[in-house]
Amino acid sequence: MTPIGYRRLILTRHAKSSWDDPAQEDHDRPLNDRGRRSARELGDWLASRGYEPEEVLCSTAMRTRETWDTVFAAPLEVRPNVRHERGLYHASPEQMLGVLRTASAPTVMLVGHNPGIAELAEMLPARAMLDPEFRRYPTAATLVIDFQIGSWADVQPKTGGVLDFVRFDGRS
Repeated sequence: MTPIGYRRLILTRHAKSSWDDPAQEDHDRPLNDRGRRSARELGDWLASRGYEPEEVLCSTAMRTRETWDTVFAAPLEVRPNVRHERGLYHASPEQMLGVLRTASAPTVMLVGHNPGIAELAEMLPARAMLDPEFRRYPTAATLVIDFQIGSWADVQPKTGGVLDFVRFDGRS
């Protein structure tokens, strides 16, 4: 749980998607096997650290919804409110921030797409991340960041304290 006066953001890029059907609309692409493994690993990782969202803001794209559904299959104790937001599909960091500011729960997970999610992840921490993979924000990358604010409406760039950053390649 998040301490009073804090808000915690779990910022996740969708897991690896399938390109098996070149005629398939981008919005409708599902995860591939590697992506499903990564999402399961991510769910286990979140549960093991107690990073459990109370609210989920998820793009409407198939790969983001499937990422969340697979994460949620992990042994999470919290049953979050899930909002599928069309406005998060290939959104800019400013658009994502606008959606985040409408959240109400203390711990929120936002599941989205690059390049916007990588740019938002870079914009929020008070200190730059040193991980060489951070700027690329590969599939299934997740940043956990705390803010000393009473409401998501008050979240501002360069004010977050990073707790964790993790990547899963789904190859194990």
